[in-house]
Amino acid sequence: MTMPFGSGAAAEVFKYSLFLVLCNRLTTCAVAIVMLVHDGKYSEIYPVAPIWTYFAVSLSNVIATTCQYEALKYVSFPVQTLGKCAKMLPVMIWGIVMLRKKYKAADWGLALVITSGCTVFLLTGDVKSKVSESLWHSSVYGLALMLGYLGFDGFTSTFQDKLFKGYNMTTYNQMLYTTLCSSILSMLGLFTSGQLPLAFSFVNRHPDALSSMMMLSLAATVGALFISYTIKTFGALVFATIMTTRQFLSILLSCILFAHPLSGGQWLGSTMVFGALYYQGFAKKDGKHGHGHGAKAEPPPKDTESGELVAQGEPLMAKQEEK
Repeated sequence: MTMPFGSGAAAEVFKYSLFLVLCNRLTTCAVAIVMLVHDGKYSEIYPVAPIWTYFAVSLSNVIATTCQYEALKYVSFPVQTLGKCAKMLPVMIWGIVMLRKKYKAADWGLALVITSGCTVFLLTGDVKSKVSESLWHSSVYGLALMLGYLGFDGFTSTFQDKLFKGYNMTTYNQMLYTTLCSSILSMLGLFTSGQLPLAFSFVNRHPDALSSMMMLSLAATVGALFISYTIKTFGALVFATIMTTRQFLSILLSCILFAHPLSGGQWLGSTMVFGALYYQGFAKKDGKHGHGHGAKAEPPPKDTESGELVAQGEPLMAKQEEK
């Protein structure tokens, strides 16, 4: 989204975020089908939950991913990466609203420290992307996109958590139908916006862009495998926590490889964020507070565990071990 393809006057930046989402989701969908067929689990090819639930997860996922890619046009990669760490707070809020979860004071304290660290990072240094206009409203728009990403991404992971708890759904089944629905929604968006022919025209002018898209799609697919397994096994809050090391290394590599220097205040904000997340990881490991499923003070009543899913008459199935 920021590195130009071509040289000289012919150099241009790929601008069609939704096309990248489509490529990612088609690749993941194909891998899910291959894995199900390879394992001989043909019965899992059929949907377990109502189709509308897959579309609900897919819609928020497509919006979140599009916001994430679009934000890179207006804010730097370190800003976007650190912003992802703030997903703990929206995940907790969605967990309360959708799953009736209760969190301990220590979890709220950590969320506030992380959010404060992100705020310090944003207020103490340059945040704009190299390809954005040098105008304040460009950065504001980029930050608004990141807020949209956090809100929709928090809903996506929490609703996935809800789907897994309400149905005996395997990782590949969930991945197959959410990515299939995401592909349909992305294709509709590309058609209605007129971006599909423009994206194909760009690839035709710059064939080397195709290899970058394939690498991005494969990386996203591998990431989706880990994400789905983690959310099902440990819950959305733990998933938000274990991404810490990857985010930190991403910022370091970006500073080294792509010359994204950070100010002293931004390093302080980064230290606050990653320090809080690492503390959370070690504290939970030692059993000092909470547990992997969001530190609920008490389990919710069974008739509210799955919300609308139970109301539709579907059986509430306890979370089972992977077979």
